[in-house]
Amino acid sequence: MKLEFHQLDRRYEHLRARNPDRQRRLMTSLAASGQQTPIVVIAVSKGPDRYLVIDGYKRMEALEQLGRDTVEAVVWEMSEADALVLDRSMRFSEKETALEQGWLLQEMEQRFGYSLEDLARRFDRSVSWVSRRLALVEQLPETVQQRVRAGEISAHVAMKYLAPVARANPKDCQRMADAFSKYRINSRQAGELYAAWRDASTSIRQRILDSPELFLKAHQQVSPQPPSPADELLRDLTMVLAITNRASRRLARASPLMGNTEFENAQRKIECAVRDLMHLAERIEKEHAHVEPKSTDRDSGATLAGSLQTRDRASSERIPPERTQSPAVQVIGIAGTGPSRESRSLPDSDPGVVGQSQRQSGSGP
Repeated sequence: MKLEFHQLDRRYEHLRARNPDRQRRLMTSLAASGQQTPIVVIAVSKGPDRYLVIDGYKRMEALEQLGRDTVEAVVWEMSEADALVLDRSMRFSEKETALEQGWLLQEMEQRFGYSLEDLARRFDRSVSWVSRRLALVEQLPETVQQRVRAGEISAHVAMKYLAPVARANPKDCQRMADAFSKYRINSRQAGELYAAWRDASTSIRQRILDSPELFLKAHQQVSPQPPSPADELLRDLTMVLAITNRASRRLARASPLMGNTEFENAQRKIECAVRDLMHLAERIEKEHAHVEPKSTDRDSGATLAGSLQTRDRASSERIPPERTQSPAVQVIGIAGTGPSRESRSLPDSDPGVVGQSQRQSGSGP
């Protein structure tokens, strides 16, 4: 059926996070092909011509932007609470974020008086799953959530970076969210800014938040050192060793189920691998011979003694290990104080995984 926009109650519009790019694509599709999927509504008891929108807010917004006056709708004959639960269970095309799930759970908890157990049963989830999402909504400042709803900050960035900051320092969370919105910081830049804030001392954290654009500019100019060829070779050989150990463990489980053909195939592959490894070992031996020092004046005893002296001196002087700071922090001149006792880190549960912003323990979905 066709409904006019003035007939629609949009009370659940705030449960959706806007995505400007997706919204533009949706509007382009509607302009070219028209509305293909109807919105979902239920009848409102207050009036015969009033309907509550359950699903389709983004389609409605796009149609209004295109200047349309009506929208295709399908009416569900059920209660408001049942419609909300059913709509969520039928959402296959677009995956909800944990933050959006938390908004819906909080709405149902407050509007319908459902307990955690009621919500878990209705959504076919554990109480822990419900609790963690409600905790996420409670931890993030409301102003930050409004920015997510408006599409200024993505839900992914809010959950992964702003949520752990909010647990440690709500004021810094607000300032970081302001920076994300003001400078249109993408997900990668948000991660860089968050990592620098997490590893910095209290005073340096404030300087980073005072000049986030300066930090990001400096961070972009400082290119990380690529691994050396030797490091890459050793990493590859470590992976070969790990794969060999894994294959050995799997052989113990697989051998009772293998036939002659499978044993023969496995043997051939092992022979090829051994041949290649032997060839590689010969090459390494030859290369090593070319770079072997010619001098025989090395005194291994003196070297060992020096090593022991160095180790003893370090132990007696109790030299504290230095913290490494972001090169960008050093470039913009805010790392002059070096390691600081003011430094603090987020808990081990950081960073920002939704399953870790919880009121009780449990595993995520």
